[in-house]
Amino acid sequence: MIVGLTLILLAQLLGEACARAVGVPVPGPVIGMALLLAFLVLRDRWRPASHRLLPPPLVDGGLENTAKGLLAHLSIMFVPAAVGIVGKLDVLASHGIALAIVLCLSVTLTLVTTVLTFVAVSRLMARRKPEAP
Repeated sequence: MIVGLTLILLAQLLGEACARAVGVPVPGPVIGMALLLAFLVLRDRWRPASHRLLPPPLVDGGLENTAKGLLAHLSIMFVPAAVGIVGKLDVLASHGIALAIVLCLSVTLTLVTTVLTFVAVSRLMARRKPEAP
């Protein structure tokens, strides 16, 4: 578990360093997540060489088990955000309606984009699937 958590935090640190060094308008954790995806793809593609550097998949304490443990306790990660909101109640009181409208619009646009992406990928995959005789 320590190795898996170290890899996750290292990927986030590298992403943050890249974001600050290059100055791109992408958050460091997003870049770190892309780097972690690249690590996992490399690990799964070149298995024999990667076992020396990365932990093998689905081993006790592996990266997958660490990620599952973090996801199981994901609700705890929202506590700091809730405390931040309570700390800024004056802003919420003065701009509450505008924030609610923006929140509703962003959720709606995210859901519509997700549905359209899912439909497009489903159609693309249906075209590639060979027809049964």
